[in-house]
Amino acid sequence: MQPTHAPLSLLDRLQLYGQLIRLDKPIGIFLLLWPTLWALWIAADGLPDLTVLAVFCVGVFLMRSAGCAINDYADRDIDLHVERTRNRPLAARLISPAEALGVFAVLSLLAFSLVFFLNTATRWMSVGGVLLAASYPFMKRFHHLPQIHLGIAFAWAVPMAYTAQTGAFPDRSGWMLFIAAILWTTAYDTMYAMTDREEDLRIGVKSTAILFGDADRVIIGALQAMMLFALYLVGREVGLHWPWHVGLAAAALFSLYQQFLIRQRNPRDCFRAFLNNNYLGMTLFVAVVVDKALY
Repeated sequence: MQPTHAPLSLLDRLQLYGQLIRLDKPIGIFLLLWPTLWALWIAADGLPDLTVLAVFCVGVFLMRSAGCAINDYADRDIDLHVERTRNRPLAARLISPAEALGVFAVLSLLAFSLVFFLNTATRWMSVGGVLLAASYPFMKRFHHLPQIHLGIAFAWAVPMAYTAQTGAFPDRSGWMLFIAAILWTTAYDTMYAMTDREEDLRIGVKSTAILFGDADRVIIGALQAMMLFALYLVGREVGLHWPWHVGLAAAALFSLYQQFLIRQRNPRDCFRAFLNNNYLGMTLFVAVVVDKALY
């Protein structure tokens, strides 16, 4: 029998919607935003078009928020059995599945409306972004690679940014940056999945953390190394200078620190490693901004 709750005021309901889309936990916004900003600055060879920049910044917020809503809808019966997620509004039955779908639909439509400020090619590409975001939460039921699916969904902002800024599909540097973003997302989302590995095994949810098993740290390290190498190739392709290389060196140190944090596979430390990726992404953004400002 499901628990009953007193009727909610409009303010209470809006607060629950805020929790649904993780307004109190903006890490996902930042992790989606950083590669988007890398791509915009590189594609523009400096400060991007301000309209394009504004559209992508707002779009990142809306699509990440929509992704949280559809994720909680997909996981509404799973989250009940995971300590970290059982108090989410939908899992706790404080809001209904229909409300979560409504939030997802409204936010997705708002995000889609933004692309009408962009060129036609970017508009078509945005359809793929919505489909990737909507399908990702369901993948953990079918295969052990939902982290790669999320990586593609997050990284899709990179070719969209190139196309919006330049009016043409990405060149080689754009696709290398796309690959780097997939590798990075897969690495840090595996760290995130390590926090719930035991509970996921018990309830039958699939993830790369489960698939990799005892090789998780080695494979994450390999993903981090490939990501850094791909970013080095991007810098060489577009002619970035010493600030970018300093940023890459700092990113390598952050990666080593994350490896240190996950060494015992303690869930709390794995989550700290996941959060640390915000600094990695921000450092690389600062590096490319300084590089373009100086050269």
